[in-house]
Amino acid sequence: LYMLPLGNIIRQHGINFHCYADDTQLYLSIKPDETNRLVRLQACLKDIKTWMTQNCLLLNSDKTEVVIFGPERFREKLSSYIVTLDGISLASSSTVRNLGVIFDQNLSFDSHIKQVSRTAFFHLRNIVKIRNILSQSDAEKLIHAFVTSRLDYCNSLLLGCPTYSLKSLQLIQNAAARVLTRTNSRDHISPVLASLHWLPVKFRIEFKILLLTYKALNDRAPSYLKDLIVRYFPNRALRSQTAGLLEVPRVSKSRMGGRAFSYQAPQLWNKLPVNVREADTLSTFKTRLKTFLFDKAYS
Repeated sequence: LYMLPLGNIIRQHGINFHCYADDTQLYLSIKPDETNRLVRLQACLKDIKTWMTQNCLLLNSDKTEVVIFGPERFREKLSSYIVTLDGISLASSSTVRNLGVIFDQNLSFDSHIKQVSRTAFFHLRNIVKIRNILSQSDAEKLIHAFVTSRLDYCNSLLLGCPTYSLKSLQLIQNAAARVLTRTNSRDHISPVLASLHWLPVKFRIEFKILLLTYKALNDRAPSYLKDLIVRYFPNRALRSQTAGLLEVPRVSKSRMGGRAFSYQAPQLWNKLPVNVREADTLSTFKTRLKTFLFDKAYS
């Protein structure tokens, strides 16, 4: 409740924001010819600093980061207009960490994938050292706790990433499966993954997106996700109007539109069998969805 006035200050300047326990993020959509909107951001930061000073709080400018997402030629133009805070220039960062995920300016998530790979392999090497004294079930619990959990954390952000970007994450899962089952490195890994009932990384990402879509359609997701999907209603009477399809918006794939949830979610949803889309409970949907993706992955 003590931080509520901070939100009111930011809203007065027409800037979007997210507040977390120890972090506040401001974000603003700007076109290359709208550099004057940065003045609004500067005024907002000034008012925030004033309010924090009045309430015996400190706005640490050394820990304040700015990142610009968009085409490189536009980033270079906007970088010269980066705001200053209390006389200190806020240089544009190439990467920022957001709830444990590393965002880069191209939204390629290459830095995040590399970090996940390093951490996962570190834990996997430690598990290998004690694998001989672990039972199958205990080893699987360790792998899920230290390796698989990292592959699944916020993996929906990786939807639409090129195959070569996801390859390193798939190598982690392959290595984890070999450690768990003591499979030789020369043996084919797909039968091993199938025997463990593990979906490959690509399909785990699709599972997460489709699960969020189901929740959004059934009022179990935040409003900002529900607002991104629209049910399909044809202009004239067709059988597809009762098939539970979603409307696929037109986007610019040459930019980032092809990776947006509002585009990818309807694309994946419309490809699901009717019996999966029409599941009446969340647990039934999960079971049918995993069966569908499992058959698709290992058919």
